[in-house]
Amino acid sequence: MASSGNHHTLGIIPARWGSTRFPGKPLHLIAGKPLVQHVWERTQHCKLLDQVTIATDDKRILEVAHGFGAHAVLTSADHPTGTDRIAEAVSSYPDAAYVINIQGDEPLIEPSLIDELAAALHQDSGISMATAANPIDDVQAINDPNVVKCVLAQNGEALYFSRSPIPFQRAASPNLKLYRHKGIYAYRRDFLEKFVVWPPSPLELAESLEQLRALENNARIKVLVTSDDSIGVDTLEQALQIERLLH
Repeated sequence: MASSGNHHTLGIIPARWGSTRFPGKPLHLIAGKPLVQHVWERTQHCKLLDQVTIATDDKRILEVAHGFGAHAVLTSADHPTGTDRIAEAVSSYPDAAYVINIQGDEPLIEPSLIDELAAALHQDSGISMATAANPIDDVQAINDPNVVKCVLAQNGEALYFSRSPIPFQRAASPNLKLYRHKGIYAYRRDFLEKFVVWPPSPLELAESLEQLRALENNARIKVLVTSDDSIGVDTLEQALQIERLLH
């Protein structure tokens, strides 16, 4: 059933100064532009975003964002997670019924994927969240705890997310597909406001994965299977890799 009423959709790009592995990452220049500007420019090609804002904890990032023409809001430096930062930023936008959390370190994100996530929420009022996954067959990635895996129901909704290789493959399963979770999220605003008030859940604490809090509270999460496997920038080496791709 299509949801009716307000479809106002806000894209939020969280941009935190204090990345442990890469301080000041959002302002790192790639091909002459700050990383966060590359992400913001990709969002300008989206058809279903009514507005985009950059949510930051640092005035330097705020000033640079305003300098290249973006909306930006300053949020607390004390948020335990990016989702909490998103929820604070949303409070500045009372019209937003849907919120898309666009990773601030993925300068090659496909605008069409962002639109597909928004559409998934617009089209089914029973979905609380939408996210994305890539098919994977790389054994090293499957066994890497830094690569989050997900398993899906036949209707494309998430059954579970884990840092472990899931499912455990005890026997041959010819139609089995393995998926790597891609960390972009779309939320129904009313769900996001509830989510950040719930305490961290047992599975979330065990795996250090916030989306498990949603599943433990019986939320339905739609997972879009995408071929967009654009890499994020966690290290200086990855920044150089992206720069080569952009040239």
